[in-house]
Amino acid sequence: MKQSSIHASALVEPGAKIGIGCEIGPFCHIGPDVTLGNGVKLKSHVVVTGLTEIGEDTVVFPFSVLGEIPQDLKFKGEITRLKIGARNRIREHVTMNTGTEGGGGVTTIGDDCLFMAGCHVAHDVNVANRVIIVNSVALGGHCILDDDVIVGGLSGVHQFVRIGQGAIIGAVTMVTNDVIPYGLVQAPRGELDGLNLVGLKRRGVPRSDIMALRAAFQMLAQGEGTFQERAHRLGEDSDSEYVRRIVQFVTGETDRSFMTPGQ
Repeated sequence: MKQSSIHASALVEPGAKIGIGCEIGPFCHIGPDVTLGNGVKLKSHVVVTGLTEIGEDTVVFPFSVLGEIPQDLKFKGEITRLKIGARNRIREHVTMNTGTEGGGGVTTIGDDCLFMAGCHVAHDVNVANRVIIVNSVALGGHCILDDDVIVGGLSGVHQFVRIGQGAIIGAVTMVTNDVIPYGLVQAPRGELDGLNLVGLKRRGVPRSDIMALRAAFQMLAQGEGTFQERAHRLGEDSDSEYVRRIVQFVTGETDRSFMTPGQ
């Protein structure tokens, strides 16, 4: 702690583990079971409590509350955790809760994510890497967001929903069903309206894979049989790694229905 900067008005409770080069600003409160990695910065008025770990070089902005107990009436005080990875940006008024016993006991945030002002991450959520959550988004309990997902402002994601890698959710959208990798969802009640082509191009995805994805989407939208049957046929017919990710996502275990094209 001597190698970190801690404002005189901050309260760091005995037992907290503070890494090298941390900066803890005015009126922050750090609980006794908190671990801050090297270079973590808490701007001011930040509360970090519970069994919470924050990875190196993460920056947390004022009035965020990380590691409080779940907003779940089934929670009975069991020991659960919040684990936040490295180099995240957590803006003003963000809340992230610990897990529940029934959901595995841990809420997990990956690396290099951006959580804009006013977001809420509920219990047992699993957010992967390079995810962007725009202002005032609410992620319900047990949600899974894979790498490179973007969720637009004022949107809500229903509990247990999975959002596949590279998908994008438009602003003011309610997402109640699983979203395939690279999907584009928009409209107030959430409609799978295409693919996140802009995101794919920005990441340098080869044109051949983008063409394969477009063909796969058309087959999912208009092919014969059920949505699951179409996905299985895609797995048999396509050599594209990106298409295979969609197939694996659709055929994997889930607690929700799928958002299908035109839904």
